Amino acid sequence: MTKPPKKTAAEKKGEYRRGTQKKTAKGPSARGAAARAANDKRGVPSVAKPKPPRERSVRDAASREQPETNAADVRSARPVRDRSETGSSKRRPKPQRSIDAPPSKAGGTVKAEREGPMRIQRALARAGVVSRREADRAVAEGRVQVNGAIATVGQVVDPFRDVIMLDGKPVITRVTSHTWIVLHKPAAVMTTRKDPEKRTTVFDLVDDVPGLVYVGRLDFMTEGVLLLTTDGRAAHALTHPSNEVERTYVATVRGDAVTAAKVARRGVQLEDGLVVPREVVAHPLGGRRWALEITIAEGKTHEVRRLCDALELEVERLVRTRFGPVRLGELPSGGARALNSTEREVLEALMVGGK
Repeated sequence: MTKPPKKTAAEKKGEYRRGTQKKTAKGPSARGAAARAANDKRGVPSVAKPKPPRERSVRDAASREQPETNAADVRSARPVRDRSETGSSKRRPKPQRSIDAPPSKAGGTVKAEREGPMRIQRALARAGVVSRREADRAVAEGRVQVNGAIATVGQVVDPFRDVIMLDGKPVITRVTSHTWIVLHKPAAVMTTRKDPEKRTTVFDLVDDVPGLVYVGRLDFMTEGVLLLTTDGRAAHALTHPSNEVERTYVATVRGDAVTAAKVARRGVQLEDGLVVPREVVAHPLGGRRWALEITIAEGKTHEVRRLCDALELEVERLVRTRFGPVRLGELPSGGARALNSTEREVLEALMVGGK
């Protein structure tokens, strides 16, 4: 009997690709079958060799000893990989502001709605050439002309139609947009246009924009968010008590802040009226110091400091973290930014309601 010729490697490879190769049936070896047949003749039962027990690894033993954990706990406890160091992530980290770099002083503009007739003093102040008080004096002194005639005190003009001149120079009163600036006011800075003692003011920290006014004063040592705008009507609407625009402050205090918070929620009587905060929360800071977060809507002068004094709390620091929809966020001290779209929409709604 002749043996079939051996197949070459190329032929075997071709059969494998075509799926025509013959598979050898797997089964017990001949030596094993002969041994089992001999055992059967002697009456010795065939017993399968037991498998040795699997050795458990140290990792398996440790996992069995640990208590069961929730999947959410595992995800929260999982360390976050710093992809900025490995370079494996396509997303690049945001550039951080240098400590030595000066903070931004810029703001943004918002389209102005056309207003109707107004008094000449207001039109001059909105144009940013003089303040409201200086405009009153200029009109009284006969330095203002409307359409070629000397203006009178209280005269009503249309900024979009009338030609207004101050000291012989034309004044642009057709305002098409307003500037808005969100400033992080530092401590020891005055909220005023000019200071007789030559101290730093909030206007020294922002771009020089004609007609810019602040919205809601902050004390000399109070820090936090401060709005500045060229829209005097909006500034008046946002600070008027009838609109009840909320402000949130965080006061670092010493004393019994927990009891003080409970008392404040019921209302505290000050010399100029009852103060009932919208929300008061005390957070421990350690060392008998507390962070007292207070949200108010009255807008009384030095209201938060006087409230803390009435609650027998010593104020070490006071920061306004929110004015209406505008939050301080990560804005550095002394820095400025423009309004975002959400803040702009909410402020416009508040201004419409405050007309």
